[in-house]
Amino acid sequence: MLPKPLQNLIDSFSRLPSIGPKTAERLSFYLLKETDQNIKLFAQALSSLKSNLFFCTTCFNIDEKSPCRICEDDKRNKNIICVLENPLDLISIEKSGIFKGQYHVLNGVLSPIDGIGPNDLKINELIARIDKNTQEIILALNPSMEGEATSQYIKSKIDTLGLKVQVTRIARGLPTGSNIEYADEVTIQNALEGRRNL
Repeated sequence: MLPKPLQNLIDSFSRLPSIGPKTAERLSFYLLKETDQNIKLFAQALSSLKSNLFFCTTCFNIDEKSPCRICEDDKRNKNIICVLENPLDLISIEKSGIFKGQYHVLNGVLSPIDGIGPNDLKINELIARIDKNTQEIILALNPSMEGEATSQYIKSKIDTLGLKVQVTRIARGLPTGSNIEYADEVTIQNALEGRRNL
C-alpha cells in the first residue's frame, strides 16, 4: 500500500545483488530523508554510470576512456599480463601496489551449469594479445572449481600457440572459495609473489 514512486524505488533496489526486500525498504526510506541536492547527485551518479564508462578495448577493464589508463601507461611492463575474472579483482590488486604489468579481465569464468562457455568470456581476446614478446601470463582467478577449469582451459589455449610463454597461477594465499575482491593487500601480495607455473 505504498505510493507508486516509493514502491518502484524499493523494487529497483531489490533487483540489486545482496539486497533483500527489507534492505531495499530501508534504503528507499533513507533517501526520502535526504536533501534534494543529495538526491540529485545520487541520480546523476546513476545516470552517468552507463553513459560515461566504457570497457577498455584492450584489457576489458572499466574506465572513462578506451584504451584505459592502465593500458596506456608506458611505465607498466607490457610483457606480463595478469588475467582476472572481473574489474573488482583488478581494483584489489592495484591497491596492493605490487603488480606493475598489464591486465586482462575475462568478465566471468567458465560455468557450464550457468551456460557460460569460452565464447561468453574474453578468452579469445586474451589469446590474440599474446605474442613473441609476452613473457608471462599470471592466472589470478578465484580458487573455485570454475576458476580452476577456466585456468586449465586458458593454459591449453596458450600451449597451442607454440610460444615460450610462462603461465603461472597465483599462490594459494587466498583461501579456497574466497574472492580476490575481499582479500586484504598483504594476502594479495603473498599470492602474487608465491605464484607458480601451471
